[in-house]
Amino acid sequence: MFRIRDLYDLSHTLAASYLEQFEYPWEALKGIKEMIRALGPTLSGDEYEEVSPEVWVHKTAKVFPSAYLGAPCIIGPNTEVRHCAFIRGSALVGADCVVGNSVELKNVILFDHVQTPHYNYVGDSILGYYAHMGAGSITSNVRSDKQLVVIHAPEGNIETGIKKIGAMVGDYVECGCNSVLNPGTVIGRHSNVYPTSCARGVIPENSIYKNNGQIVPKNQ
Repeated sequence: MFRIRDLYDLSHTLAASYLEQFEYPWEALKGIKEMIRALGPTLSGDEYEEVSPEVWVHKTAKVFPSAYLGAPCIIGPNTEVRHCAFIRGSALVGADCVVGNSVELKNVILFDHVQTPHYNYVGDSILGYYAHMGAGSITSNVRSDKQLVVIHAPEGNIETGIKKIGAMVGDYVECGCNSVLNPGTVIGRHSNVYPTSCARGVIPENSIYKNNGQIVPKNQ
């Protein structure tokens, strides 16, 4: 339930061939920057403009004047990057996405139709097709004790050997307002996270993560 093939439809990202190399999504985090640097020059000049060194923006995208685009990054077709958005770099943002006001992105892959519309921090994370971050919801990507991140799976802990991992968010996931996704959180497809909750571990697909940490199937 936490492998790339379990979480994501790779037909909805320019990173498909890159992600196919890995079994687990967090394994792909280290190479996002170099992947974007390699991918950018291959994009069609009829469709994308390199607006500054290693920053490629689709000609149908709308980037507001106060937004900051750090290199390297790719902004896909029909995507909006709104006022005061801060893309620190190493960000691949797909088609029809929203990067909203005061949103910060760092070392991320956003599949097509992802919405991070209001006051979100998304770092060292992968957000799947049609994933949505409610206002104020964030990914926490470093443990408070600064130790390496462990994936707490039902079958047992998975040692990642990585210090910075945010959240691996599957297709069609809804994260409620002001929720916090702790380091190494994995959320299966079509699942919901309650507003103001503090999510951790592996949340199965078609589930609801409630405020008290209880996980229930959606049909209950």
